Amino acid sequence: MTPILRTVYTDGACSGNPGPGGWAWAIAPRGEISDSGAEPATTNQRMELQAVLSAMLALAPEPGPIEVVSDSQYVVKCFTEGWWQGWLRRGWKNSQRQPVANRDLWEPLIDLVRERGDITFRWVRGHTGDPMNELVDVLAVAAIERVR
Repeated sequence: MTPILRTVYTDGACSGNPGPGGWAWAIAPRGEISDSGAEPATTNQRMELQAVLSAMLALAPEPGPIEVVSDSQYVVKCFTEGWWQGWLRRGWKNSQRQPVANRDLWEPLIDLVRERGDITFRWVRGHTGDPMNELVDVLAVAAIERVR
């Protein structure tokens, strides 16, 4: 029996960058299973990463492939273009030989993706009417209000 693909949409938001931020994830097709959170002082990139990491920590214990859908090219290109492989080869330095930003979030996420081997990433343009992308955006923005 082939395991069922789970598709999870993720998003991060910030009010100011840096500023208070929120993150959210929801499982397609209707978002019945979701989570969100916020931090009082953060960046948009950190919230995008936190959304994916939180989703993976929640979903990874269950078997079956996972597709992460995000409007963050920062997140998606890390995996689709293999940025993380260069970071590991260079000892967590980016292509400019500077420390990788947000390593504290990247490291556990990359470890989990490598360990599972069945997590894929897909980019979706934000704010273009994709119902699930719009849902996680609303949840992430609403989460910011919890820390204001």
